[in-house]
Amino acid sequence: MRVKHQLLLLLPLVGLVLSGFAINDTMRTVKNESFAPGEVLQYKVHYGIINAGEASINVSPSLQRINNRTCYLTTVSGRSTGSFDFFHRIRDTWSSYIDTSSMLPLRFHRNIEEGDYRRKETTDFDHTRNTVTVNDSRDEKKNQVFKVPDNAQDMVSGFYYLRTLDLDNFKPGQTVKMQGFLGDEVFDMTVTYKGVTTVDTKAGKIRAHRLIPRMPSNKLFKGENAISVYFSDDVNKIPVLFEAEMFVGSVKINLFKYSGLQGKLNEVK
Repeated sequence: MRVKHQLLLLLPLVGLVLSGFAINDTMRTVKNESFAPGEVLQYKVHYGIINAGEASINVSPSLQRINNRTCYLTTVSGRSTGSFDFFHRIRDTWSSYIDTSSMLPLRFHRNIEEGDYRRKETTDFDHTRNTVTVNDSRDEKKNQVFKVPDNAQDMVSGFYYLRTLDLDNFKPGQTVKMQGFLGDEVFDMTVTYKGVTTVDTKAGKIRAHRLIPRMPSNKLFKGENAISVYFSDDVNKIPVLFEAEMFVGSVKINLFKYSGLQGKLNEVK
């Protein structure tokens, strides 16, 4: 049962390992050619040969408005399936309203349903004052305000910001420093670029950039380099595969279906 519970904790990984940060004095301008409204990415979560869950990463077909600014509505969701769903039901959703010109979050939602545990949370970002306001369904206090760094990201928006980077000009060993805000604290992460390789996915063999987010010491993953993320080596830069080495075995989050891409996926025949 413990193995199953630890495996299901990987569903939020889709969002968590890809949270980003870029330091600047003012609200930045970021050019995005990698994604647009209507993009849909779907994944299978495998523990060995067992299909343990499903995940999706979507961009709403329509642009939204938050604080009189145009933004993408992006959503990451994860759910347990099969026998894993019977023993520990998971239905988790994370949504981010991302400013189209800066790739910074304006509002972040997360709705967590894991077994008997429930949590709903909304975080509003004020990048002028470098603050966030958090409303958490578990807390009696509402409108809690926290200080954050310049250009702070949430779990989801950082992932989309990474997709705007020119990975073709990265050298193996090059790092990206990242920070984000979640719950009630700022977290730090460093991602190391490892070069280009070909990976097997449910959607086919795909040429991809490999990145490794450095993980803090924990009881779930084997060391700080336990997770690899693969972004397609093309204009889309979509995550096509996640691999994680856990103390209880290996896990893969594998792309199997996609639509609404900006260009052709770099498949290897």
